[in-house]
Amino acid sequence: MKITGARIVVECLAEQGVDTVFGYPGGTILNIYDELYKHSDRITHILTAHEQGASHAADGYARATGNVGVVLATSGPGSTNLVTGIATAYMDSVPVVAITCNVATNLLGKDSFQEVDIAGITMSITKHNYIVRDVKDLADTIREAFAIARTGRPGPVLIDIPKNVTAEVAEWEPAGNPDNRDLPADIISRRLSGKIPAVTEADIEKAVAILSRSKRPLFYAGGGVVISDSGEELKQLAEKLNAPVTVSLMGKTAFPSRHPLCTGMIGMHGTKASNAAANKCDLLVAIGARFSDRVISDPARFAQESSVLQIDIDPAEINKNIRTEACLNGDIKQILSALVSRVPERPRDEWNNLVDEWKTHIPAMYTKKTSLHPKFVLETVHEKLGDDTIITTEVGQHQMWVAQFYPFSKPRTLLTSGGLGTMGYGTGAAIGAQKAFPDRNVVHIAGDGSFRMNLNELATISHYNLPIIIIVANNGTLGMVRQWQKLFYDKRYSQTTLDRPPDFVKLAEAFSIRGYRAANEAEFIKAFDSALSERKPALIDCYMDIDEMVFPMVPAGKPIDELLLDA
Repeated sequence: MKITGARIVVECLAEQGVDTVFGYPGGTILNIYDELYKHSDRITHILTAHEQGASHAADGYARATGNVGVVLATSGPGSTNLVTGIATAYMDSVPVVAITCNVATNLLGKDSFQEVDIAGITMSITKHNYIVRDVKDLADTIREAFAIARTGRPGPVLIDIPKNVTAEVAEWEPAGNPDNRDLPADIISRRLSGKIPAVTEADIEKAVAILSRSKRPLFYAGGGVVISDSGEELKQLAEKLNAPVTVSLMGKTAFPSRHPLCTGMIGMHGTKASNAAANKCDLLVAIGARFSDRVISDPARFAQESSVLQIDIDPAEINKNIRTEACLNGDIKQILSALVSRVPERPRDEWNNLVDEWKTHIPAMYTKKTSLHPKFVLETVHEKLGDDTIITTEVGQHQMWVAQFYPFSKPRTLLTSGGLGTMGYGTGAAIGAQKAFPDRNVVHIAGDGSFRMNLNELATISHYNLPIIIIVANNGTLGMVRQWQKLFYDKRYSQTTLDRPPDFVKLAEAFSIRGYRAANEAEFIKAFDSALSERKPALIDCYMDIDEMVFPMVPAGKPIDELLLDA
């Protein structure tokens, strides 16, 4: 049948299984929004307060579900407001399709009103992007974009559609195969970024030999384990080898925090056990992890006594930051399954005892008694809500406290910006997660600095009556920056003290959201219990010490086993 480009967009979204999109309308994308209006029974649109909030909501939806998130924006500032969200998704390998509309094709390149080259702007932060100049190409482009976004190492893809293309008419037929979307052969041949490397039998046998001879193995699990749904395979392999497991920030939900083999997070704010084990193991097995600078610090002094076996779907990650003895480049779930069936069992020994002894070394701040300590807040949340709760965060001290103190045990229950470190990410992500799972509890942990960057999305939470509980760790400062100023800049607190409005409780109430204040443990328990009593949005403003710190901490450039455990 012949339909408009705008209708093709809607039909292709439905074809891909999309039932929820996030966005903000504008002039060039009006044709698509008109079709969404006509087909609102098939696709739900969530109107955010800002395009950046929409991009983070699509990201949060994708991380929570494992499906592709979709965000829509108009041309010019509408599309550029997506850039931070697209970059956030790119750095953390999140499958998002961003659909923007541009000025008509005859106006492209003429500095027309609200025209930007969004494809050029986002070229380095997408897996691929498109400008669709012919309506006949639109359907296959959308199908290809979804395939690229979710295949192999996931990531964001952008489709820019000139307004006239959304109004023009073309023949459209539904795809017969929902998995391959019946892409033509020439399109499949171009989909280089979607190819998954094939692991050979020789590769597996070499890895088995390396694992079998190791006396002091350590597994380092990253976000790739979560993305590939390989947590159970990782657990089986670790238990068979009695191998301690450390995790990156993005891998926090890859392995149960309270499992006896878990050593906690590795890196700049990693545990004593994880960082010491990394530099004393004889084999470091990196699984779906990219050896970021926040993990390895000084590469010349990282894992000096160890061979490295790297398992990753992306060949670009192999030997990028750390040289390996061997690698397995392919699907993590398949690789771990093959290894589980072939490696011999390794008994618990002195290596495990040594790692357990390191696990007893905890910073003084973990037991520090203050009126309202972040450890108490986070443990209380878990105690009352359990393992299925989805936690979202902003970026800063509160993010690290969540990573250190919240006992995650299930995959996709922590949504946080790891690679880009995006302040302003979490409120949008919470919206996306709550829309994806309306019956689950979603708790958003924010710093007062980060929350200032997205508090406009309280309007979205209120309008859709999303029962998100926002906990603001309010210490009146940009806490992580202040911590660096205190430790390394002789306490010159340049532009980090936030002695200014708003009153977060009054702000919440202005949006018809229940607001609470908590300055001590009793007040927090009372506020949290009240917030839980109804399935409605709530905000708890938690007053914390301005000099509450995040420890352990590795100073920049130092080896990761040279930890500061206190100020």
